[in-house]
Amino acid sequence: MAQHIALTDQTADGSDKPDRAVVRDALGVGVAVGLSGFAFGVTSAGSGLGLLQTCALSLLVFTGASQFALVGALAAGGNPFTAAAGAFFLGVRNAFYGLRLSQLLALPRAVRPFAAQWVIDETTAVTLAQPTRRAARIGFTVTGLSLYVLWNLTTLLGALGAEAIGDTRAWGLDAAGPAVFLALLAPMLKTAAERAVAGLAVLLGLGLLPVLPAGVPVLVAALAAPLALFAEGRRRGRAGRDGLDGAEADR
Repeated sequence: MAQHIALTDQTADGSDKPDRAVVRDALGVGVAVGLSGFAFGVTSAGSGLGLLQTCALSLLVFTGASQFALVGALAAGGNPFTAAAGAFFLGVRNAFYGLRLSQLLALPRAVRPFAAQWVIDETTAVTLAQPTRRAARIGFTVTGLSLYVLWNLTTLLGALGAEAIGDTRAWGLDAAGPAVFLALLAPMLKTAAERAVAGLAVLLGLGLLPVLPAGVPVLVAALAAPLALFAEGRRRGRAGRDGLDGAEADR
């Protein structure tokens, strides 16, 4: 049983993925996403947060979607507590990532609290794509380290350059956060249920945006998941009953 559920040290065909290939892929993700920290730094400064506050968000929170959601709600005049709540719920997904990665990586207990800081969308995607535990550990470490360093550096540069840039809306940088988040999310929507959840969340968020305070539509949009799953369960239940009725009629 353990052989079936544990990640082995070999691929299905008995060959290992070269370490340099894992490092190359991980660095590609880390650099590509890390550069978007500049947009966060500019957007955060434009929302009224100071340099230390902006840098602290990247250093301590380090999850781009939640950071952009927080400063976006603040920039729109939302209540700080509502903005923080929306950011928190977006970040909860990382806890579920951690449950999966803890099995794959099997890191020593002393290392796990530090590794938890790097459990985000990108490190999870790179780790799950690896065929062996060794490759998974390399992918996670290289992605996490490169992305953490570059994200924080570009956040600092963006916050420092915000005054020189001026109005972020004139440059379109206020849309950088949602654009980056959508670019990361789109490839993950592989099933009809996942696409239904995303579509319903968009409808709820955009539909309620004019009538609810800033930050609240994000919280309401989270209801898309249980609503879509409930509808999917009902549909499968009806399909199952129809199948039984058809089988009985054939008799």
